Amino acid sequence: MSDFIAQLQYRTTREGGRKTPAFSKYRPQIKFDFDEMQTSGEQTFIDKDIVYPGEEVKAVIRIAGVIYFKGRLAEGMLFEFREGPRVIGTGKILQILNDILKIDH
Repeated sequence: MSDFIAQLQYRTTREGGRKTPAFSKYRPQIKFDFDEMQTSGEQTFIDKDIVYPGEEVKAVIRIAGVIYFKGRLAEGMLFEFREGPRVIGTGKILQILNDILKIDH
């Protein structure tokens, strides 16, 4: 199941990002500002298959830690995606597809 749609901005190699392109279904770690917990987040790119360092792309994200993040995410929320400790890009939630993740109002 898909969890949310996000706008992703990959850092350039000079900014500390990847040296090689990422392919759709890439699974970096995702980290939100409100918690130290990281989770695997599969990125299925929308309208392209490959993203090069420095590029932007919209993607459908599927996270591994759905239960942990239950009721904690909101549209417009920002996050980082990483390879180990290295931040390789940032993202913004555009639309939450999995209602269990939405912050209860």
